[in-house]
Amino acid sequence: MSAIADVARLAGVAKATASRALSGRGYVSEETRRKVIEAAREIGYVASPNAASLVTGRTKSIGVIIPFISRWFFSEVLESMEQALLDEGYDMTLYNLPAPSPERERVFDYFLARKRFDGVISVGVALSDDEVTLLHRLGRPLVGIGGPIRGVHTIAIDDVASARLATKHLLSLGHTEIVHIGGSKEDEMDFQVHSNRLTGFYSAMREAGLLPEGSGSFYACEFTMPGGYEVGLAVFGDPRTRPTAVFAASDEIAIGLIVAARELGIQVPADLSVIGIDGHPYADMFRLTTIEQHPRRQGRLAVLSLLAELETPTPGEEDEHLTVLPTNLVIRSSTSGPRPPHGA
Repeated sequence: MSAIADVARLAGVAKATASRALSGRGYVSEETRRKVIEAAREIGYVASPNAASLVTGRTKSIGVIIPFISRWFFSEVLESMEQALLDEGYDMTLYNLPAPSPERERVFDYFLARKRFDGVISVGVALSDDEVTLLHRLGRPLVGIGGPIRGVHTIAIDDVASARLATKHLLSLGHTEIVHIGGSKEDEMDFQVHSNRLTGFYSAMREAGLLPEGSGSFYACEFTMPGGYEVGLAVFGDPRTRPTAVFAASDEIAIGLIVAARELGIQVPADLSVIGIDGHPYADMFRLTTIEQHPRRQGRLAVLSLLAELETPTPGEEDEHLTVLPTNLVIRSSTSGPRPPHGA
């Protein structure tokens, strides 16, 4: 097995210089660093993570806790975090965190407490005060994505404002018969994503002089394409009560609604306008108007924030530090003005 001395000899530098070049700690000129890396690659040298940890006090490993893996938003965040961490020489250990349960307690009491991580990123999980206190007591930096957490720097979008923007787009086109199709309060996500998007919808409608709180203004479904498709068939089936526009709480719901409308012979957008939230890659294929929330940007920023905290720790604070990222409206051909009444 090749040793650091072999790398140093081949690169024509001292062992200490070769070690600094490969660890990234301490000054080494770019030319020397390149020579050392090429030498290490040539002889197949791989630094021992345990030895490096003893020297630097770092494991170069980050723990990530997340409630879902297969859902689009979360998989996009994970991919961007993994790439950002690899770029900085870190690896990632993933924990699929369940709702409060003995299994969740084991993640905190055993895996996160006893395994060595340089820091932790929480994605879409509203950590309890006890969980935050445990992680702070371990002395590990913590960054969150999704919403405010006590004493933690978190990154999120404003769900209420994004929902208002989506609804106001439909209102600006002349629609008044608008419904919201989104997640139910019984199946609420952490940080009240479902409720906040419904709140934003109601706020925009009331501001326009419309009072949507009565029956028929909101329909609950799963945050999936099949969920949107199933509810779409039910909501759009009766032309007497069919809305002229829908604000869907996610792009996947919106795509399911468009498929349901097509199956019922409803033209989008001539008979029905549909807008979503996300920026899903399928949105362009379905020509879906949407509010983009850029999950990959959220993931990269979380990694950069955590690594910055590792380099320059900040004093613990009880108040949360929330960075709200902007969303943007992307107009495609799934929205237009309502069809004029017959005889108009």
